[in-house]
Amino acid sequence: MSFESITLERRDGIALLTLNRPERLNAMNQAMLGELQTACDEVERDPAVRALVVTGAGKAFSAGFDLRAQAENTPQGEDEWRPVLRKDFDTIMRFWTLSKPTVAAVRGPALAGGCELALACDLTIAGQSAVFGEPEVRFGAGIVVMLLPWLTSPKKAKEIIMLGLDDLSAEEAGMLGLVNRVVPDDAVLEAALKAARQMAVVDPMVMRRTKQAINESLDIAGLSRGLERALEIDTTLEGEGSGDKRAFLKLLREDGLKAALAWRDRRFAV
Repeated sequence: MSFESITLERRDGIALLTLNRPERLNAMNQAMLGELQTACDEVERDPAVRALVVTGAGKAFSAGFDLRAQAENTPQGEDEWRPVLRKDFDTIMRFWTLSKPTVAAVRGPALAGGCELALACDLTIAGQSAVFGEPEVRFGAGIVVMLLPWLTSPKKAKEIIMLGLDDLSAEEAGMLGLVNRVVPDDAVLEAALKAARQMAVVDPMVMRRTKQAINESLDIAGLSRGLERALEIDTTLEGEGSGDKRAFLKLLREDGLKAALAWRDRRFAV
């Protein structure tokens, strides 16, 4: 099947999925989210594919969910936001719940929803240029997939999320347990493919059951329930609407993303 905003290749038992909107730093709009779901369906049902690697074209892994699309057609109230956020959430979590191992190969920015996508993969290989963060509160938005507190300490998760940090280096992300390995930028994809090939050698049933055991251990601790509750809270947050976000999106519509980001960042120069 052909795609518009992603590519999907098969390489000797490995599926390589590339986010392919480099002109928008691979921001995920609703069309891309639908294609990601379709690609995951293909990978899930193809017995020849034993592992999935996801990366981004160009200079970024992903800048997150597409704010320009939100500015052009902003949902109003919880009833309009609920299906939008559910699609965001379900698409990111496919990489967590896929029965086959998933590996993120990250170069450049992996921010907001892009950060959440990298965290949802079983392994994350980062290049030295990789930058992680969750800047949503800085423009009045919430976190769609609240994985961060489950993968690092609650204190660090609160610091990153409540300060809206968007400048975590690959090395710092590694120290926090968010990244498995940091390698030179030109070695990122090969390192991710090598890890995928090594996992692909394992009997698929053994790999599937092993991933299931790890994920279900976290579910027993409350992960799925916690993520769903965080999504409910985010739906309420977006449904109520923040003046900060209205101002940010207005600037984005009228003056462009660069101006909106400059306005956002000036407010935090304290």
